[in-house]
Amino acid sequence: MLAEADGTVPRGSDRSMRTSGIISDINPDSSILISKMEDLVIPFSSEVPCDDNGQRMWWAFLASSMVTFFGGLFIILLWRTLKYLWTVCCHCNIKNKEAQKVNNPANTQAADKTKGPDEKEEAAASEVGWMTSVKDWAGVMISAQTLTGRVLVVLVFALSIGALGIYFIDSSDPIESCQNFYKDFTLQIDMAFNVFFLLYFGLRFIAANDKLWFWLEVNSVVDFFTVPPVFVSVYLNRSWLGLRFLRALRLIQFSEILQFLNILKTSNSIKLVNLCSIFISTWLTAAGFIHLVENSGDPWENFQNSQSLSYWECVYLLMVTMSTVGYGDVYAKTTLGRLFMVFFILGGLAMFASYVPEIIELIGNRKKYGGTYSAVNGRKHIVVCGHITLESVSNFLKDFLHKDRDDVNVEIVFLHNISPNLELEALFKRHFTQVEFYQGSVLNPHDLARVKIESADACLILANKYCADPDAEDASNIMRVISIKNYHPKIRIITQMLQYHNKAHLLNIPSWNWKEGDDAICLAELKAGFIAQSCLAQGLSTMLANLFSMRSFIEIEEDTWQKYYLEGVANEMYTEYLSSAFVGLSFPTVCELCYVKLKLLLIAIEFKSEQRESRSRKRILINPGNHVKLQDGTLGFFIASDAKEVKRAFFYCKACHDDITDPKRIKKCGCKRLIYSADGATTPGNSGSHKETGVRFKADCNIVEDEHPSTLSPKKKQRNGGMRNSPNCSPKMMSRHDPLLIPGNEQIENMDMNVKRYDSTGMFHWCPSKDIEKVILTRSEASMTVLSGHVVVCIFGDVTSALVGLRNLVMPLRASNFHYHELKPIVFVGSLDYLRREWETLHNFPKVSILPGTPLSRADLRAVNINLCDMCVILSANQNNIEDASLQDKECILASLNIKSMQFDDSIGVLQANSQGFTPPGMDRTSPDSSPVHGFVRQASVTTGSNIPIITELVNDSNVQFLDQDDDDDPDTELYLTQPFACGTAFAVSVLDSLMSATYFNDNILTLIRTLVTGGATPELEALLAEENALRGGYSTPQTLANRDRCRVAQLALYDGPFADLGDGGCYGDLFCKALKTYNMLCFGIYRLRDAHLSVPSQCTKRYVITNPPYEFELVPTDLIFCLMQFDHNAGQSRTSLSHSSHSSHSSSKKSSSVHSVPASNRQNRSSKSREARDKQNATRMNRMSQEKKWFTDEPENAYPRNIQIKPMSTHMANQVNQYKSTSSLIPPIREVEDEC
Repeated sequence: MLAEADGTVPRGSDRSMRTSGIISDINPDSSILISKMEDLVIPFSSEVPCDDNGQRMWWAFLASSMVTFFGGLFIILLWRTLKYLWTVCCHCNIKNKEAQKVNNPANTQAADKTKGPDEKEEAAASEVGWMTSVKDWAGVMISAQTLTGRVLVVLVFALSIGALGIYFIDSSDPIESCQNFYKDFTLQIDMAFNVFFLLYFGLRFIAANDKLWFWLEVNSVVDFFTVPPVFVSVYLNRSWLGLRFLRALRLIQFSEILQFLNILKTSNSIKLVNLCSIFISTWLTAAGFIHLVENSGDPWENFQNSQSLSYWECVYLLMVTMSTVGYGDVYAKTTLGRLFMVFFILGGLAMFASYVPEIIELIGNRKKYGGTYSAVNGRKHIVVCGHITLESVSNFLKDFLHKDRDDVNVEIVFLHNISPNLELEALFKRHFTQVEFYQGSVLNPHDLARVKIESADACLILANKYCADPDAEDASNIMRVISIKNYHPKIRIITQMLQYHNKAHLLNIPSWNWKEGDDAICLAELKAGFIAQSCLAQGLSTMLANLFSMRSFIEIEEDTWQKYYLEGVANEMYTEYLSSAFVGLSFPTVCELCYVKLKLLLIAIEFKSEQRESRSRKRILINPGNHVKLQDGTLGFFIASDAKEVKRAFFYCKACHDDITDPKRIKKCGCKRLIYSADGATTPGNSGSHKETGVRFKADCNIVEDEHPSTLSPKKKQRNGGMRNSPNCSPKMMSRHDPLLIPGNEQIENMDMNVKRYDSTGMFHWCPSKDIEKVILTRSEASMTVLSGHVVVCIFGDVTSALVGLRNLVMPLRASNFHYHELKPIVFVGSLDYLRREWETLHNFPKVSILPGTPLSRADLRAVNINLCDMCVILSANQNNIEDASLQDKECILASLNIKSMQFDDSIGVLQANSQGFTPPGMDRTSPDSSPVHGFVRQASVTTGSNIPIITELVNDSNVQFLDQDDDDDPDTELYLTQPFACGTAFAVSVLDSLMSATYFNDNILTLIRTLVTGGATPELEALLAEENALRGGYSTPQTLANRDRCRVAQLALYDGPFADLGDGGCYGDLFCKALKTYNMLCFGIYRLRDAHLSVPSQCTKRYVITNPPYEFELVPTDLIFCLMQFDHNAGQSRTSLSHSSHSSHSSSKKSSSVHSVPASNRQNRSSKSREARDKQNATRMNRMSQEKKWFTDEPENAYPRNIQIKPMSTHMANQVNQYKSTSSLIPPIREVEDEC
């Protein structure tokens, strides 16, 4: 009492005095007890339990919750009962009124009329009262669909966790204790939280549609047993721990809160959080109940059997109980506790046994590669997706990270929806500094965000080249492009496509723009183009494939063919800006200077027109000739072995490097030079040797518009050779597009506006569409038809096979830079059902015929004169339908071995032809001296199938070992090191994988390759094919005819002709310079006999490819030189006036790759017969011919420069042929042609 007077009474003493006062009020007879307590003067504190006074008030706290719950439940039930009775009564009244309306309809209508409009509006308005408005407002407030609702829900959850934390703190105190609300800070915070919970409960109650179900919800029950006791504790100044542990049940909503915050988005993560939250909330709630009953004791035992357990000991007890371990160190002593444990162990064990394994499984199945890519400042990254396998990734990384490239400061991010296997994972670990893998799909925007696609430098999509359904694979890749472009339209995409016709779908994507770097690498198009170029120049497919693939130099000491082949394999294609020292020089001059002095081979340039209307348009010109002068900042395309070597073209300075003989010493000098900007513009230096105005004037005078290459013939260019070094403008050069300057009769023919000879772009020969029945040959018809110098395409396929895309094979062979008489006839041998499906894309090409049959039939092969063909192509459309990789190429391998084992004896045929005064085309190769191109050098008569030029398509690289039985290639040898690939007789689509990385580093490389192999396919042509799926014929105009004037690949023979003096021991560099200066031919490789290095003559006719030999490389007479030759308008001028024999002898020498050089002995034998005598005999024989049948009458009225008609033999000759066949002697069929002028 004195302490209280002094103001120093403790908080517990004040509470005890107030308690004594309350007790005295309740029980007046307890004065003796009170006096005894006052005599003791025990100062109560918060640590002293209230039951020390003999009084416990737990029932008051529990009663407040029970009264609230059952009282509210009673009110709700009473309200619903009264509402139901009211509804029943109203329903009865309505029925009575309706009955009255039926009995007295006139009174009812009068009563309705007496009601005013205001009364009707009030009745309608009363239907939506203020209660409904309040209910809607409350629903919006607690709805997670609005920002306010989400904030409120998250706040309630956070406060619930806070209240649970306060419970954890108070659980260390006695269950019931005296507390002063005004001095206990935790009690004040808990009071504030519960006031908020009470307001939120009211909002939920108002918004609830079914009040009864709302009253029985778990969250409502939690509020009933936690909110009212707080108010009771304030009133009684005492605290009861009680049922506050029920706040742990709020943890069940944890996953919903995370979903509201957009943290959980996947089903697995939501499920994992749900399981964990239910398990933990149940665990903590049960532990709270055990903590309450064990520390309180049983009421019927007067709370005497209680034990002191902390809350966390109860948590431990519940865990060992659920897991059925039960160590026994902690256990329940009270009857309530044990009874609860009996029921809890049933549900807890079931929950533990089901939830815990599922949680572990979800955690274990968590994606190992499910993180997010973190970009590194100053380092670019690319995203690679699509078909991610060990083979595709290893091939890609081998080329992308090749040491011959400059330092590749690019990180590669692979994205795939399947986790990598152990081998692929090991590959990623070996390149961990530059490679990362993430599991996901590009079709999912979330995964695109994870790999930072918006900041990626490019996205590369790999295709499955071995899939059974190419169209489905292309559709998948197109969907990937759509998804990526939809997420970030500006991203550069390079994708692989399997079928050419599917490229058209990419044009439908609005953000697809090939001008901004988007590229589609069509494997079928490029594969067919490579094979087609091998039909024109055998071995070219191997050379081009090696050029855009990164290969390391392998040094071989022995003097074998592999040594020279591998030296060429080390060359790749690079681009570099040319030095300002080359500005104003012609392309041949710069090309010669680069080759002789810089040891670089320049094959093409990126040309920008100086004319205002096309100034922004750039085109790649391949060996454009001496009419093109180099501009400032010209980009050159080089063949070199290292990227560092190509820098010489950029560093070259005439003042500093003119007298240097060692190209390695050509490095950056201190001279001021023009600085090239990104867009090709230049900034002159302070002491630049070229003034910008002078350069611009020279360019304006000498260059021509990039859409119109040169039309001058090699002879005319040689006569006007002074123009190359002349700084003045040439009138002839400036007017080269004038049709009046086109030499000879071609001017009149080309300007015939009523004839369609080419497609609308002028890039390909064209003819009106033909029905397939008109080009089908039977075996007997093919046998009686003379075929020579043609291309035989053996195709395996049926009705169900995927289309190969034969149009891509035919288009390069029908390029308009060939004259009509130079076009090789194409004969397809295969299933007619399959070829009917392909015919829709082939019916507009001339000189195409079909022999229904099988390439495995020797009768069919002999019928098409396969021994006289210029190339035999073996393709298969059934390769990807076989699961065993070793058997995928079985048809192609069997067909190749079948042809190589065939035997021919055509000596009788040659004698028969000579007796008739006619030598079949392909035998008589007399050519004028003006044409240096002779093509393949092979014997006049092919006696064995091994000498027939063949190129076989393979799917599986390892199957190349089966093509040549006489080679010693190891099965594990890489494809480019095998003999069939080096010889150009095998081609696999896997070599095109390198184009992905090559295109990424330089998108011009793909354009250059496509220009070389497709015969001139352009984006405009692709857009046209996307519209019509067929070539459209067009009238000849100066613009379309100018498109014919472009380079083509040919093979230059050294056995005879203008370069014969260099063929025997001459230097390759001298040949390079002579061909470039004299004919504007750009040499870039050699096709050499495999055993040419041996001193002993060999019978082997196999050849191999040597890419870009050095200057001093020694030549042999049997070499064939790969070259880029100019288009010659004079090649077809005299054909209209020549006789048949002149065509067969003279004009055939103009062919780029099918003309054969004949040994001197054969030419001496043929020289005994004069050309005039053969002409006379041919004319006599043609007059005796019966009714003619046209096999290659593709353009009966439009043939250019004349029609070639294939006619049956005369009866006399047919009898002789049958006579020779009866004696088992094979003769080559003889082609009889007639020129229509």
